[in-house]
Amino acid sequence: ASWLGKRALDVAGAIVGLALALITAPFIALAIRLDSPGPIFYRQTRLGRGGQPFRLTKFRTMKVGAEQPGEVRWAGRNDPRVTRVGWILRRARLDELPQFLNVLKGEMSLVGPRPERAEFVAELQEAVPFYRARLMVPPGLTGWAQVNMSYGDSVDAARAKLEYDLYYVKHRTLAFDCVILARTLGTVLGMSGF
Repeated sequence: ASWLGKRALDVAGAIVGLALALITAPFIALAIRLDSPGPIFYRQTRLGRGGQPFRLTKFRTMKVGAEQPGEVRWAGRNDPRVTRVGWILRRARLDELPQFLNVLKGEMSLVGPRPERAEFVAELQEAVPFYRARLMVPPGLTGWAQVNMSYGDSVDAARAKLEYDLYYVKHRTLAFDCVILARTLGTVLGMSGF
């Protein structure tokens, strides 16, 4: 029953989110295109529940060629690869809007641990005990770690975030999800993301 409630919340939230994405997409796309050359969207493979890979889509916030082929780099708080428009999109979390499609498809949930790249999961599970435990639940657009910590760009930050992720995995309920969503909305409206 709790799974059904969570899925219903996900679908309802994804529909509202995609409606918002459709309204704002032309303006965001124009801003991205005027600010820097390159595609409007950025697609990347992330790991979902049980380590299943899926393609995540975001509005592009970095310069084209931010990573060389085969290179994997953490994104930092004042990352020089982020464009001017990208910085605003990240602060308002607007770059995440296309991920409502991943939520609708069931690859993600509104709330859960953030989906990570396979390369980082491989690195972190070697350095951080129980890191793979966060893959027991679907990844989320937002999560308990996101509303309690700032952007993480190191193994130490990942270790700290894992404590919040594991707390969420153990105590997740529909009411807890609603608390996290309310706090996320405050972050978005306050432009205090990233």
